[in-house]
Amino acid sequence: MGGDDERLRAVVSLAQTMAAAYTPRESWRAAALGACEALHGSFAALSVWERERGRLRVLVNAGQRAEGEEEFPEEEAYPVHQFPEITEFLHERWAGGGEPDAWVETADGQPGAGGPARGARPYCHQRVAALRRRGRGCCVVAPIVLHGRAWGELYVARPAGRPVFDRADADFATVLAAVVASGIAQTERLEEVRKLAFTDPLTGLANRRAVDIRLDEAVERHRLDGTVVSLVVCDLNGLKAVNDTLGHAVGDRLLERFGSVLSLCGAMLPEALAARLGGDEFCLLAAGPTADAVVGAATELCDRAAVIELGEGVACGVASTGDPIGPVRSARRLFRLADAAQYRAKAARSPGPVVAGRDGEVVRLADSPPQPAHDRRRLRGSRP
Repeated sequence: MGGDDERLRAVVSLAQTMAAAYTPRESWRAAALGACEALHGSFAALSVWERERGRLRVLVNAGQRAEGEEEFPEEEAYPVHQFPEITEFLHERWAGGGEPDAWVETADGQPGAGGPARGARPYCHQRVAALRRRGRGCCVVAPIVLHGRAWGELYVARPAGRPVFDRADADFATVLAAVVASGIAQTERLEEVRKLAFTDPLTGLANRRAVDIRLDEAVERHRLDGTVVSLVVCDLNGLKAVNDTLGHAVGDRLLERFGSVLSLCGAMLPEALAARLGGDEFCLLAAGPTADAVVGAATELCDRAAVIELGEGVACGVASTGDPIGPVRSARRLFRLADAAQYRAKAARSPGPVVAGRDGEVVRLADSPPQPAHDRRRLRGSRP
């Protein structure tokens, strides 16, 4: 189906659509839909080979999905040993080098268009049974190679009653799989760049840029629908003494250990963001959980930090729109409140978190003492 010009346009369209994708999911969906359209299929899927688990995991199902098929399935996976033809590709060198060939399966079990090496291939009962169960007449399977290694497969199907894929379709699917591999490689590079831009390199936590963006978004949600937004700001005690007496390498290990504790306590709050703001200052940002749940996580954080080897605990301040702190119309205000609570915790050597608006405190930022000049960090509730 389709002439050379049409197929060339389809290849260009697929490459352009994948290049425009911003996230891995967008890239996967663009790959599946583009291949489906190019091959005049009704359904397409993209799967990745998880070597450590010996299985093919489906990343996306696109097009006319059958009952039970989700667009982005969480746990749709198939043991590789159930698919003789893909096992051959994954565990052996394909003949002739270069890109491995695609092959065709049909619902009636008749020979398709050749195997991974243009020769006979093992009969795959699982694929044939799946085609019949989902009302599909045939499929073409194209292995995907990334950085010289088997990465996964591209699968495109047609419904029963439509023309069966032929050798030309299989050859074209091989070309499409190569385009998809290039698109995936680009998406992975962009994802790595984004990760570097929003991640603290020492602890692996989010950085202050990520907090700025997420906090602005959370406060906007609060203004629109009343979502509870809470911020925990904490200062790791004793880091300077460790750096001065034992060296910065030991100080870095202390920061890494506290980062792990912070991440663990953040996991108590759904979708909370754990971040290192810089130096010895960290934070937890939560949008949705109650103020009490956040205070509970902060209390756990203080308890765990108190027993970290070489550390001297943590000073922790909490500010939440779920507490009586007045209207919060900006990220800056919530950050200032949490920061002021953290300073009070540090001054009082509090073993637990100090919470803005609790214990009878009247929150008036205008009455708050000015911050010392050496502690005025760029973040402090404003975008860099």
